[in-house]
Amino acid sequence: MDFGFVFMGDIHIHKDVKYAEDHGFSHAWLYDSQMLGSEVYAAMALCADRTSRIKIGPGVTNPASRIAPLSACGMATINEIAPGRAIMGIGTGNTTRRTLGMPAAKVSELEEHVRVCRELFDGKITDYAEGDRHRKIKFLNPNMGYINLKDRIPIYLAASGPKVAQLAGKIADGVILFGAVHPDLVKWMIANVRKGAEEAGRDPDKIYILSMTAFYLTDSEEQIETRAVREAVGPMVASSSNIFALSCIKDPSAIPGSLRDDLMGFTDVYREPDAPIETRHLKLYEGYLQHLRDEHEALMSKKIIQATTLTGTRKEVLGMIDAMRDAGVHQVAVQPIRPTREVVDQFAKEIMPHFA
Repeated sequence: MDFGFVFMGDIHIHKDVKYAEDHGFSHAWLYDSQMLGSEVYAAMALCADRTSRIKIGPGVTNPASRIAPLSACGMATINEIAPGRAIMGIGTGNTTRRTLGMPAAKVSELEEHVRVCRELFDGKITDYAEGDRHRKIKFLNPNMGYINLKDRIPIYLAASGPKVAQLAGKIADGVILFGAVHPDLVKWMIANVRKGAEEAGRDPDKIYILSMTAFYLTDSEEQIETRAVREAVGPMVASSSNIFALSCIKDPSAIPGSLRDDLMGFTDVYREPDAPIETRHLKLYEGYLQHLRDEHEALMSKKIIQATTLTGTRKEVLGMIDAMRDAGVHQVAVQPIRPTREVVDQFAKEIMPHFA
């Protein structure tokens, strides 16, 4: 089992990324959301320059914020600074786009963006289109030290619903699950990844599975439904549950029955239909993934907290990770909502030795 850490895209975060590397974490994922943090490629470049082992990638970028050649050049540049340590994480941009008041990218747009990046990473001439214009493009100076194409750059797709999970199985090196901790959620998503892989004639066992989540240790099983716990993991619960719900809003029956009603209860947690459409997202997404909103607290039951985050006693959390591993997860990546180094220290001391 690999262990990663999820950071806000923050120009100052390189010190904490180095701290996580020194404590045994194998991956550093930085959110790419320009309305919430720093420019992620600038932040990743500093992290790449100040570390030596940890793998680095956006967690995740999207096809609506950048054209594909720019995404490819950015990742190949990080790969030049940290050879063989760059991984491209990409999704439809649920967070990034909604913080602009805009819709997420279409699945077809995601597929096309990945195709262009993959072929550019592989040093190929590829088709590229903008509107009605179609052109052939390639990196023109791949051997001048500006970028690194010699060390392969994997592409992982972020998936919270069946369509993108199946697309990940079809075209990606890995899949990023968001808030998938409960075995029913993990198995549901991985089954769709495997379906996509098998339909494309690929070996599903070669697709790397990672789950991003939050983490909080309690002293007893009864301490889950407290304000302290909800503040520590609630932002992840609300965000991941909302994305699961929106991914299946046209067909809620796709969600495992054991969690369907709980997850669909988060459908409208980032909506204010009576507020002005031009500005309502400014209020709804302020502090997103950082702070618990008071109106979300009533939804934070023990069941949904433990379905989407690693929350509970040490014994419970170890059991959750064991179950995730048995279901096919290769990496657990933890996003801190409490102080970063406090979470690094606790996870490295209490959790990671069990899986050494």
